[in-house]
Amino acid sequence: MTKTLLLTNGLVIDTAPEPTVLGNADVLVEDGRIAAVGPGLAAPDGAETIDATGRIVMPGFVDTHRHTWQAGIRAVLPDATLQAYLHRVLGELAPRYRPDDVYTGTLAGSLECLDSGITTLVDWSHIQLSPAHTEANIAALRASGIRAVFGYCYGGDGDLAAETGRVHRENFGSGGTVTMAMAALGPEIAGDERALTEWRTARDLGLPVTVHMGGHGAESAARGLAFLDANGLMDHPAMYVHANFYTDEELKRIAGSGGTVSVTPAIEAALGIGAPPTGRARGAGAPTGLGADTVASGPGDMFSVMRAAYVLERGRPDGAGAGFTTADALRTATIEGAETAGLADVTGSLTPGKQADLLVLRTDAFGLAAAHDPIAAVVLSADTRSVDTVLVGGRVVKRGGVLVGCDVPALLASLADSAAHVTAA
Repeated sequence: MTKTLLLTNGLVIDTAPEPTVLGNADVLVEDGRIAAVGPGLAAPDGAETIDATGRIVMPGFVDTHRHTWQAGIRAVLPDATLQAYLHRVLGELAPRYRPDDVYTGTLAGSLECLDSGITTLVDWSHIQLSPAHTEANIAALRASGIRAVFGYCYGGDGDLAAETGRVHRENFGSGGTVTMAMAALGPEIAGDERALTEWRTARDLGLPVTVHMGGHGAESAARGLAFLDANGLMDHPAMYVHANFYTDEELKRIAGSGGTVSVTPAIEAALGIGAPPTGRARGAGAPTGLGADTVASGPGDMFSVMRAAYVLERGRPDGAGAGFTTADALRTATIEGAETAGLADVTGSLTPGKQADLLVLRTDAFGLAAAHDPIAAVVLSADTRSVDTVLVGGRVVKRGGVLVGCDVPALLASLADSAAHVTAA
């Protein structure tokens, strides 16, 4: 990794405390962290420079909820419902996955994220069919170079607590860019007994929880929160995914307990899960991030997800979401996403001292040319073709529009072979 790097003369967008634009500015990176942001920074002796003239420099995107292993079943289930997804993807296809399929899908999905400007990923991984599947998943995240939270969802029929402890002990004792969370199935999906084991294990190991709660109807949403309250679990750090059916008061309870909300607007709308709660969750005071969820039924890039969040929120009945701005959408995709993932002190903005997780976007094409409002242009007009350079922790992982250090054709060939295997009739 280059010790010192200076991105020069860019149109710099920072996201904290609110999105702002600084023209003709530089970003200095030292030892993988942001050292300074501003105009006229001098390059230290021996520093590498990246000329960002006429380009946008900004924090990398944060995807707070993705089933990354599903990269090999892209668009396998369009125009479907949640029940169809559960039946086809989890009921039929997932059991066919071998450890090698998990590795290939997770690596391809992670590189897809980096290629499109997502530098941080919460990988909600419910493909842990054996210890070998788990090792393959973790190895792929690390091989990709992305910053990731590995959401471990135990898939066996043995001792959940013991196996989760083993995975944590053997794989996450030395820091690094990949950390661990408990991806809990209970209480709304797998029931109370499993929920107690999952949440108590997370508490014992010091792991945050990421959980599908609030997306299964109002009665189920209310019962789930009551269950957490009754068992003294409400105050454990948790990210609530698909919080569609929580009332405003319930969202305030989540926010008051230190909880966060992950919205996957494209999938929530497409699969009929419910109206995305982006604005309501933010209004209740809960840090709110965005996620792609699954490429089996939706897009995998943050530009598409931001636009889905923006138009669905602005289109709420009676103008209830009219106050949601493009700046708000960008925050949910960056600094609020980092807050949602528990990584606000690590990434999501250009604050000196944070990890240098950065994007450089081209503006010399019709989609972004002559943009009067750079923040709005990123949200409404940019796409994956705009992503020229990507850094994770100061390490360049994409340069000149090309991923660095990976054999993309070979990986795509492996992904095609894996896809053929898991979808074979």
